[in-house]
Amino acid sequence: MDRLMHPGFRTMFTGGRLTLGLFVPIETYQGSIPTMRDHLARARRAERLGFAALWVRDVPLYDPSFGDVGQIYDPWVYLGYLARHTRRIALATGSIVLPLRHPLHVAKAAASVDQLSGGRLVLGVASGDRPVEFPAFGLDAEARGERFRDSFEVLRQVFETQFPGIESPFGSLHDADVLPKPLSGTLPLLVTGSSRQPLEWIATQSDGWITYPRSLAAQTDVIAMWKQLAAQASPGRFKPFAQSLYIDLTDDPHATPTPIHLGFRLGRTMLIELLKTLESRGANHVILNLKYGSRPASDVLEELGAEVVPFFPKQDLTAPAKASVEANELCKPTSVG
Repeated sequence: MDRLMHPGFRTMFTGGRLTLGLFVPIETYQGSIPTMRDHLARARRAERLGFAALWVRDVPLYDPSFGDVGQIYDPWVYLGYLARHTRRIALATGSIVLPLRHPLHVAKAAASVDQLSGGRLVLGVASGDRPVEFPAFGLDAEARGERFRDSFEVLRQVFETQFPGIESPFGSLHDADVLPKPLSGTLPLLVTGSSRQPLEWIATQSDGWITYPRSLAAQTDVIAMWKQLAAQASPGRFKPFAQSLYIDLTDDPHATPTPIHLGFRLGRTMLIELLKTLESRGANHVILNLKYGSRPASDVLEELGAEVVPFFPKQDLTAPAKASVEANELCKPTSVG
């Protein structure tokens, strides 16, 4: 069960190169709630333009003070919908909030999406950062780090073991199994942020790390630290570094970067330079978010696809993932609307 051979992982990550993903919905909007207008058409267009991944967020509750509800839809329902209408682009979660969910439900949903998409799901997980959510689910926010770690360990066992015997704070699993299993026998698990764990634990237990944008100097140090810890934890094994980046792509292709929330307003020339620099420092994937853009998202998507993506191609897979006939049929795109 080599996670490096997982189709979604291979589409998104390759050592020494950087690929680009997009948070859905691919939309610019004010406030917390996107319109979701044309979201499927843009997702499918992103695939045709050569983006490596579509990223779906897990935001169970609308908290007006937080500023963003992601794509509104339940992530598992939405991933199934995207799997139905795309063929090759990786589908990633950024990220499933493990403490708010039972790990057996997460395992069944994730493996189902992986099977139905032909092995394209990469599972990003996190401990959660919205205080309002934990009391709503009857949970102690201060205990979310421990609950995250326990859930992570259950997921690993359920994905990779037939009829695992598990005793955990979530319950006892004996003489029963969770089906389906992931298509390639496992699912890549990427940890987001600290998830209230030491970075050494993340480097040892995860298949990669997703973090947030920082100044270039600071991010260079963080990437170097991650690479060192990952190499010590798993010598010879590739564990990618990914980060998010909000962008407001200007009409002027040469506009210099101006900071915005968790990103920059800048022209495409400077965006390419920034991404190339991150690639040279060891970053493997950047997830672009267009929420704060001042131009129509469809125009920005086309410019990114024509002028930026070709510098950072996804890894080319010579054949579709091996999947059942039923999964292949379900994954065929159809016209919508």
